[in-house]
Amino acid sequence: MERKKFKIRKGDNVQVIAGKDKGKRGEIISVLHKKDAVVVSGVNIVKKAMKKKSQQDQGGIVEIEAPLNVSNVAIVCKKCGATRIGYKFDGDKKLRVCRKCGDVL
Repeated sequence: MERKKFKIRKGDNVQVIAGKDKGKRGEIISVLHKKDAVVVSGVNIVKKAMKKKSQQDQGGIVEIEAPLNVSNVAIVCKKCGATRIGYKFDGDKKLRVCRKCGDVL
């Protein structure tokens, strides 16, 4: 199966635009291409029961970041805030740019 291409990548700063955490901002920890989802730090925190894996490992209920659908996040431009992404070619390089102000992201 072919890997889907998203306009956002690991390490991008994004803002949640829909759901229970609407308005929160964070950095993308990982991109899940098969599920069309991203994991954002500090956003969509859920409690999960974890089994004890070793003698030192603590089991119990832990809080982890759950994946969000990629359509529910928007990249954050330093000037304008949440925005969409466009592309511009600079010689042979393809650059991601802000659709509002035209700054390179």
